[in-house]
Amino acid sequence: MSIQFNKVQDILENYKTSTYEKNVEKFLSAYASDVHIYDCWENWEYVGIDRWREMVVAWFDDLNKDNILLKTDFDDLAIEEDSRLAFIHCKATFAAHNPSGEILRQLSNRFTFCIKKENDSWLITHEHSSLPIKMETGKGIFD
Repeated sequence: MSIQFNKVQDILENYKTSTYEKNVEKFLSAYASDVHIYDCWENWEYVGIDRWREMVVAWFDDLNKDNILLKTDFDDLAIEEDSRLAFIHCKATFAAHNPSGEILRQLSNRFTFCIKKENDSWLITHEHSSLPIKMETGKGIFD
């Protein structure tokens, strides 16, 4: 799937719509082939689009299996960009809904995206999601 991301904000809108639609190809279209991701779920990192694809397919399959609609919002958004590079940091909130719209669960964590312009389109080259850790328990703190 080839989508042109003319503005940095297009990347975030694609993230939101593709997670809601559980559309793997649309979601991955915003990532560079050599993407490097530090994730706060199970695996320390993913290097390359093929490894990232495996995680995304499993994530969306789990959502489909549980009949979940996932609404994603980005808050506390800060964007710095020039003509070739952009950095975004924000709070991402993921709210799982059932088909009738009832919120089943919700969590937030922190994201940083490094985005590079390639062939006149913005692409994510690095993504880092993180959580603060509660020292007493060693567990992540979801906002």
